[in-house]
Formats: sequence, structure tokens, C-alpha cells
Amino acid sequence: MADAAPRSKSRDLDKLLLRPGNLVGPTFDPGVQLRDDLQEYARVLVVGAGGLGCELLKDLALSGFKNLEVIDMDRIEVTNLNRQFLFRLEDVGKPKAEVAAKRVMERVSGVNIVPHFCRIEDKDIEFYNDFNIIALGLDSIEARSYINAVACSFLEYDSDDNPREETMKPMVDGGTEGFKGHARVIVPGVTPCFECTIWLFPPQVKFPLCTLAETPRNAAHCIEYAHLIKWDEVHSGQAFDPDNPDHMKWVYDEAVKRAELFGIPGVTYSLTQGVVKNIIPAIASTNAIISAACTLETLKIASGCSKTLSNYLTAMISTVKTALCRYNGVEGLHTKVTEFVKDKDCLVCGPGVLIELDTTVTLKKFIDMLEEDPKVLMTKASITYHGKNLYMQAPPVLEEMTRSNLELPLYDLMDKIPKDVLHATGTINKDDKKSSGLRKLRVVFKGIDGVTDMDMAGGA
Repeated sequence: MADAAPRSKSRDLDKLLLRPGNLVGPTFDPGVQLRDDLQEYARVLVVGAGGLGCELLKDLALSGFKNLEVIDMDRIEVTNLNRQFLFRLEDVGKPKAEVAAKRVMERVSGVNIVPHFCRIEDKDIEFYNDFNIIALGLDSIEARSYINAVACSFLEYDSDDNPREETMKPMVDGGTEGFKGHARVIVPGVTPCFECTIWLFPPQVKFPLCTLAETPRNAAHCIEYAHLIKWDEVHSGQAFDPDNPDHMKWVYDEAVKRAELFGIPGVTYSLTQGVVKNIIPAIASTNAIISAACTLETLKIASGCSKTLSNYLTAMISTVKTALCRYNGVEGLHTKVTEFVKDKDCLVCGPGVLIELDTTVTLKKFIDMLEEDPKVLMTKASITYHGKNLYMQAPPVLEEMTRSNLELPLYDLMDKIPKDVLHATGTINKDDKKSSGLRKLRVVFKGIDGVTDMDMAGGA
């Protein structure tokens, strides 16, 4: 009997990319060339190398993506090892991005993963423009907002305020919390961006200080009392370090005393860590399910082998029967897709915030105006124009190099073009909360030929 033909490593992928279908995208052109182009030219950035990020790197590499990069600012901790399967005990203290990239490349031949051990804000905007798709595996609303703003900053609109397809930077966002998770596709200008649906995320729980100090009612109140009030009373001038075991043990001991005083049960060391560090429970199975959904959507966007998700998937693993999820059994997985609508007035994925200026306004005056503009509210702004740094707040070398532009008219710095788009990066003050952010600004200079009344009347 003749030996059976060896199974191709891309056999399953070929079923999607080499055959036509009824649910394919309008640009889908099946064939070997598509598969080869996907492996050679598609560039995907994975943001985050934690529980979800590890799964994403593995799944993307096994799905035919050969050119991957990953960015993460964290180092590996012992508590990561139960679910972040790419890490080992000997990796504790090493950068997550570097170890994750190394492990996947060891197991999947032909894939090249470039790690970046830094904050996402440390990379300039053009760094993100080099990728075809950005996949998010983050656990922070602030980080998601920043990457969303960066991706939307590349979006350009035509004269009729229609988004130009060639400037769209697709994102696939995943998130998990315990047995729940979500996956969604964000195509700036077409689908809702992260800012359009920021209301989906519940506000972070905050405890009134008067409750903590006078009438604690549960274990979390006792822990936050020790953390926010008692620590400053005893350690005046010394900052609390949540990663210092001695500091955490002190808070735990004080919380136990507080709980005993008021007869409140339930204070444990693990709960103390969770409350103080705002740890979200993570389960490996949930990460795997959401990562699979995100990877499939990434493959759809890159190849057109199927229509993409429209546009928000939620998943819940159940261990009990619940009317909310309408399970028929005692265990199962419930998924649901919801199509949300883009906010036409979104300040991030819309055409941009309209700002009208005189031609004599200097760059310094313009930066000061951003602090007062109700639609921007940005301090310490750095300004770029078509990739050129007009003024950079940091690092000091760039600040010194661009400082001379501050006293020049912005009109001259924009090559005397009557209307165009700038990008501002800085600290956004919103609802008494500060966060890093990026805004797209449509600057129109008054009194210049070619600027119509319609230009002046439009807005974001």
C-alpha cells in the first residue's frame, strides 16, 4: 500500500482561502496567491501580552500570520502563571512581550514576532500606521481609548465627509472578565469605535471616604480603609507600593483588625490583593474562547474569506442554569452578537474637531486654546502635521528641537494651506479624570480664499 500523503500544515487554512463560498466578502479572491500574500505581507500588531494576548499570539501564528509584533509594558509575575500559558516559573521578572514572542516562535516555524517592551504611549503615531490590523488584548479602558484614538487618527474624509477606505485602520478588540467576555470589530468610519460605545463599560466602583471611615459594611470597605486612610496616617510621606509584599501584608493585617472591630467577615489576603490592585478575575478558558473569535475576525478582515462580525460579540460560560442566558442545561456557552450604531458626532472617529483660527495665531497660542476648547480639553499637547513634529512635549531632546516653532504662526507651519488636519497628543481632562489621549483637529483659517462658508459652519 502506498504511503499516505503527508498532511499540509495549512490544510485547514486552505479550506477557507482556496475555495469560493456564499458568505465571502466582496473583495475575496480565493487561491494560493491569497494564502501566500497573507503570510508574506499581512502585518498584525498585538497590544497586550497577558492572558488574552498570549492566546492571540498563538492563534494568529497558527492561522497563517507570519509577521506579528507585540507590545506590553509589564513584567511576568508569579500570579500570571496559572493562565498565561507561555510563561514559566523561571520567566518571573522578565518582560512579557519578549518571553511571549520567543515561546511562540519556538513552537510555530516560520513566524516572526517582534516584541516591544514599553508603554503604548512611548511609540510615535507612525509606528501604528505600519500595521494592517491591530488586535487588542487589554484589560484597561484607558489603554483601549488611546489605541482607538490612534487608529482613528489615520482616518481621512473626502469633501463630502465620507470616510476614505484606504485610510481605515481595522481593530479587533477582545476582553474577558471571569466567565464573561467580548470580541468586536472596529473599522473606523464604518462601525462604532471604542469611544462611540464607551457607555458599555460600567463605571469603576468607588467607596465614599465617610463610609470607609465611619460605617464600613463589608470586607472591601475594611480593606480600602487600611489602604486609603490608615496607610497615610501611619506612613506619612511614603507611597504605597501594591507590588511590595510587605506593604500588601500590612494592609491585610490592618483590614483584619478593622473587620474584627465591626464584626465583618470575609477579609482574606487574596481579596486584599484584588481590592487594592483592582484585579479582574481571569479564567484561561474564557481567554481561549475570546481569542479564537478575535483571531477569526482578524483572518476575515485580512483575507475577505467571510463577512466580518456585525459588530459586537458577547460570550458567557455558565456553570448553573440561569433565565438570563436561557440555557437548557446546567452547563454551557451562550454567545450573542449585537450590532451597535456609529455615533455620527463622535469626537474620535468623526471627521475631527473643527477649530477656526486667524492666520496670525502662533503654535503656542493654539496649544493654549486646546486647554479651553470644550470638545478637546487637552493639556500638555504635542502637535503633529502629516507625520511632522511641530512641537513635542517629550522627550527633552525633541522638545528642544521643536521649541522654536512655538512662536511661529500655525498657518506658516501648515505650509499656508487654508484647511487641513492636525493631530494633538496629550492629557485629556474629562469628568474630573485625567488620561492620555489623541485628538484629530480640523483646522480652518479664516479669511483665506478657497475656504467656503460651509467649511466654517461644519463641525465634528
